[in-house]
Amino acid sequence: MTTPNELRLLPWSGPGDKSCYLSTDDPDGYMSRLADNIEDIQLGTARNLLEEASEALDDPGTSLDDMRCLVKELTGALRDLYRVATSRSHRRATSDPREPTC
Repeated sequence: MTTPNELRLLPWSGPGDKSCYLSTDDPDGYMSRLADNIEDIQLGTARNLLEEASEALDDPGTSLDDMRCLVKELTGALRDLYRVATSRSHRRATSDPREPTC
């Protein structure tokens, strides 16, 4: 039986915003690669939103509605990044200490 420490937290949620986990011995399997690709997309989205937010903050003409929309998007991106960071920290904690991390 797989213990909770061996499960990979996936970068998306299920119905009711419940966490989804993957149990696999193959870090190069289809679902692991899919999760890695989704994480990369989420990281890129966050980077783009961060640039957009910096520009919006520097522009005194940015409307309140535009800022609200941006904050909503940033909140979603931050939620995704928190899930990615949590997943990666769990995988690092459960990885083989003899295995190189680079």
